[in-house]
Amino acid sequence: MVEKKEVAIPVPAADNSPMEEDKPLKKTPKELKDAPIKDIKEELSEEDQELKTQLEMLIERLKESDTKLYNPTLETLRTLILTSTSSMTSVPKPLKYLRPLYPDMVAIHDSWPDNADKRFLADILSILAMTYDDDKLDTLKYRQVGSKNAIGSWGHEYVRHLSTEIGLEYTRRQEKEAETEDLVELALEVAPFFLAHNAEADAVDLLLQLDIVPKLVGFVDKNSYKRVCLYIASCVNYLESPDDAICLRTAHDIYLKHDKYAEALLIAIRMSDKTLIQNLFDNCQDPLLKKQLAFMLARQQIFVETEDEDLQNCINNTHLTTHFINLARELDLMEPKTPEDIYKSHLEHKRSAGAAQVDSARQNLASTFVNAFVNAGFGVDKLMLPEEDDGGWIFKNKDHGMMSASASLGMLLLWDVDMGLNQIDKYIYSEDENIRAGALLAVGIVNSGVRNLADPALAVLSEHLEDSKSVANRVAAIQGLGLAYAGSAREELSELLLPIVSNPDLAMELASFAALALGQIFVGTCDGEITSTILQTMLERADGQLGETFGRFMGLGLGLLHLGTRGQCDVTLETLKAVEHPIAKKTSVIVEICAYAGSGDVLHIQRMLHYCNDHIDSESGGDDEFQAFAVIGIALIALGEDIGAEMALRSFTHLMHYGEPVIRKAVPLAIGLLCASNPVLSVLDTLGKYSHDTDIEVALNSIFAMGMVGAGTNNARVAQMLRHLASYYHKDASCLFVVRIAQGLLHMGKGTLTINPLNTDRQIMSNVALAGLLTTLVAFTDVKTLILGRHHYLLYSLVTAMYPRFLITLNEELETETVAVRVGQAVDVVGQAGRPKTITGFQTHSTPVLLAYSERAELSTEEYLSQAPILEGIVLLKKNPDYVEEVKA
Repeated sequence: MVEKKEVAIPVPAADNSPMEEDKPLKKTPKELKDAPIKDIKEELSEEDQELKTQLEMLIERLKESDTKLYNPTLETLRTLILTSTSSMTSVPKPLKYLRPLYPDMVAIHDSWPDNADKRFLADILSILAMTYDDDKLDTLKYRQVGSKNAIGSWGHEYVRHLSTEIGLEYTRRQEKEAETEDLVELALEVAPFFLAHNAEADAVDLLLQLDIVPKLVGFVDKNSYKRVCLYIASCVNYLESPDDAICLRTAHDIYLKHDKYAEALLIAIRMSDKTLIQNLFDNCQDPLLKKQLAFMLARQQIFVETEDEDLQNCINNTHLTTHFINLARELDLMEPKTPEDIYKSHLEHKRSAGAAQVDSARQNLASTFVNAFVNAGFGVDKLMLPEEDDGGWIFKNKDHGMMSASASLGMLLLWDVDMGLNQIDKYIYSEDENIRAGALLAVGIVNSGVRNLADPALAVLSEHLEDSKSVANRVAAIQGLGLAYAGSAREELSELLLPIVSNPDLAMELASFAALALGQIFVGTCDGEITSTILQTMLERADGQLGETFGRFMGLGLGLLHLGTRGQCDVTLETLKAVEHPIAKKTSVIVEICAYAGSGDVLHIQRMLHYCNDHIDSESGGDDEFQAFAVIGIALIALGEDIGAEMALRSFTHLMHYGEPVIRKAVPLAIGLLCASNPVLSVLDTLGKYSHDTDIEVALNSIFAMGMVGAGTNNARVAQMLRHLASYYHKDASCLFVVRIAQGLLHMGKGTLTINPLNTDRQIMSNVALAGLLTTLVAFTDVKTLILGRHHYLLYSLVTAMYPRFLITLNEELETETVAVRVGQAVDVVGQAGRPKTITGFQTHSTPVLLAYSERAELSTEEYLSQAPILEGIVLLKKNPDYVEEVKA
């Protein structure tokens, strides 16, 4: 075999010079890499060669002793650098040719005495240092010793490079604890330049890095404030405390400086700052804008005192039921639906004609819930409120089922307090204990989300808190108060409920539900008295009582008090270490996940994942239930932050594969929370798979999660999947019951309601909505005892999260004004140049319209001016005085 050899082929030279011997056709990449730079010569054009020679000559002149030549030479250098043009991808030629001469120029600079010429040379070295970056931060160094001419005189790229070096130097000095005033001073020159040249993001980043973001308020003008605030608000998710609060406060101050009260109010709501909210509301002088602020506060269920009756009605959500019924009439949805209209049993594929009949009382109870959810807020249905009503449907339910049946009246008459109380009143005096209890719960439900100056819920329910004959009545009254006054932080309610929590003679069920109600009422307030009372109760109660399944609600009540408060939970977590019962571990996890809800805090998500790593042998007495709450916590912390939510969903797949049973049954619940009322296709497929799991609790929770994910969307795919599950589980009463509940949730409010806790273009997370969702999810962590036992009425806790997903436009007299709006998929425009479109793939509709989770609306003409920064919920419009209607040819 002949051995092949590489032969070097001689290459003819370009200028017909003699052929070079033994020169290979190409150098290998390694040879090119190893070759010294001086070997790779660039062919220069005549013009470029002339420029290079001129620059070299100028530098030589600076080395001469004649000082009179220095200034004109430096001027020539500056002119050559400033007038050079280059493409975006290449370095300007003067800088390129001066690069090898940079060390010489540094030596010249060092040898000159301190005078104007030396400072002029420092300016030129400062720009040259951009190309000679050897980690010395020379651009910054020579800028500081230069002539301090206008910051933008060398162009935009120079300022950006300088800004980077300021940030790096600041970090270095911080580590050494050195002075940084000169850097701050320079940054305050750079920031206005960025703001004036559409580089708002760069300005914010620089001031963020130097911890001087509040200084932005003085620099921002009417052209840049929107983009600056949008960028600041989007940065908040990625900042630690207290930087996040400082940024939000800066955005608030900028909006206020430009009299944008509505935008400033949204920021104040995100900060949960009651004082700021009150001040904004009081200082707003425009009567129409003030009404818009009142509607925005009503959406978040934030109560503000005012003398004006009209404003008070707006804040109290008094007209919510009227607007909702108007929407239903406009969309032709007033005709009540029966559970069978939802089930569409004729489409269910039954396996055999002789299928075993499931428990009819359980079927009727399921129909009660479906009827309540589907007709919620409409005030009409065919089961509970027919004209010849004799309460017949209630008696088709057994025992505790009658409680949920009479409580469903509250759902049907939701937000309509006057009509609701008239209908419910007769059941409060029923002889049957369960019907009475249900009616009390109905009073709480019907008042949820609306305030009434007469406080009927408090008047009716407080009488039954001391009902020694019936535990069910007391529990219903307690829960009714929790739902009716969620988020109100009313002091008289803590005086009523705290004695129930602290009384050691009362059943754990009562104490736990009282703690939960207090958590719902004082959600996110960190109320010290309630916190210490709950902790004291945990320390004093017997282990047997703490071990009851209701103990989890006492922990949840404590958690809700700290909802969204981040580091303020530390003292509570320390105190819990003194409780020796396993409930302490459970409660610690609940408090921690609640405190960091919606923060996207990666470290706390990692902690929750770490909790899920532990293998606890529950058969030998270990309590592994805290792991279920850790799983829900991953979703709760990642809520509202898109990247975090995506990562969380990926983690859930791993937990489902490798997790313990207690972890696996919580995964579907976490998915349901993460995607509430947002039926993402991939998530539906995942839940569809889990709903056939061999572990019955995983299957039950997956079915319920499908209902949550589709809640109020009428999604056809979810409807089809649930019909399939109804056929699949037609012999299993428990699974079929939960399938029916999920079908009711899917068609909630006939497709007009949402339970997603994020609103106002997904910027604000509602604490009250989260309180209701978490109560329901915690009940599902022990689904067999609670939901499938006698505590199925806990499903009604979802009422605090239920809200119409409408856009309604009103005129200055608060009457409905029909206008054309474009509705499309929301587009993230943070940091984008120019005035980008905020929606894509839009369609034009007339108001009122329904908005899905990821949709956004904008007015299609300029005829009206919106008082709300985001078109969602109830929006007030006023005529645009500058609008000229287009005359059609």
